[in-house]
Amino acid sequence: MKKKVAIIVGILIAIIVAILAVFMWYNTSISPVNQDDNTSYKIEISMGSGYATIAQKLENEGLIKSALAFKIYVKLNNVTNFQAGTYNLAKNLSVEEITEILQTGKVNSKDVISITFVEGKNMRWVASKIAEETNNTEQDVYALLEDEEYIDSLIEKYWFITDEIKNKDIYYPLEGYLFPDTYQFENKDVKVEKIFETLLNQMDNKLSVYKEEIEKSNYSVHEILSIAAIIENEAVFDADRKDVAGVIYNRLDQNMAIQSDVTTYYAFKIDMGSRDLYSSEINTYNPYNTRGPNMTGKLPVGPISMISLPSIEAAINPNKNSYIYFVADKNGKVYFTRTYDEHLQKVEDLKNSGLWYEF
Repeated sequence: MKKKVAIIVGILIAIIVAILAVFMWYNTSISPVNQDDNTSYKIEISMGSGYATIAQKLENEGLIKSALAFKIYVKLNNVTNFQAGTYNLAKNLSVEEITEILQTGKVNSKDVISITFVEGKNMRWVASKIAEETNNTEQDVYALLEDEEYIDSLIEKYWFITDEIKNKDIYYPLEGYLFPDTYQFENKDVKVEKIFETLLNQMDNKLSVYKEEIEKSNYSVHEILSIAAIIENEAVFDADRKDVAGVIYNRLDQNMAIQSDVTTYYAFKIDMGSRDLYSSEINTYNPYNTRGPNMTGKLPVGPISMISLPSIEAAINPNKNSYIYFVADKNGKVYFTRTYDEHLQKVEDLKNSGLWYEF
């Protein structure tokens, strides 16, 4: 009996010692390779690299002590969304610090540039922004968008991009597909392809969460993004977006024209807020113009701007309501009505109370 107890105690001690040894090894392995070495080492993280590939590359470069410990850290801490890019990392960084840098995309370089792409802005603005912040021209942006071979490569690469973006009536194939956010790039020499890739990867991250819901929907990804872009430009506040989405779907279900001014502005390449629309523009057919003739029950041919996540969520999961009309006051508050008479009365009320937007 005593012998049996001694064996059990010995096994328990061995297990405890093994656990402590593993614990000590893990803590040591995720600590900096050399606390005193702040020399920068350039490392390239390719687009689509998994954490196992990244771990091995970091170990091969001597920037971490153990690829296995790195992978364990990533799994234990649920670290995701590593950003592709060229990084300058030092051996005095811990695994925790390295993963934070790779997640945020903060490239350690004095030449790094930061570009903020804003939701609701269209491709003309995007081209101008890229020309302003980098060594590319607006024409470089437009030339890439017109490159059929490049567009086909994106269709092959990304699940959410289809031949729908090649419709001859679409102004810019990637309109609505570039996710708005603040991004960092290595320097001003960054290529337009790299910028597009970075924004498309972020859109992939955002949309993949809803992939199953989108596949079960009666609408394609392209159509959902087209709806989301209208929502983006019609609703200033997140609280209104799902009800705006409900109105759009109600109109489509009843074979009504969506009649959204924002699509007319886009159709005729007029900047929102620059002036009011002319009746000749409103009444002219254009596959983007949902106020024009022959657009009953139809969506615009494509998205009209960059789209925020709340607008995408609203397009995928709209509020079920019985509203057919909405109108916004000059402060951006949206009012919803069920009949045309109610709609006209609301417009009159806004004008009488000084809340009607005037140019």
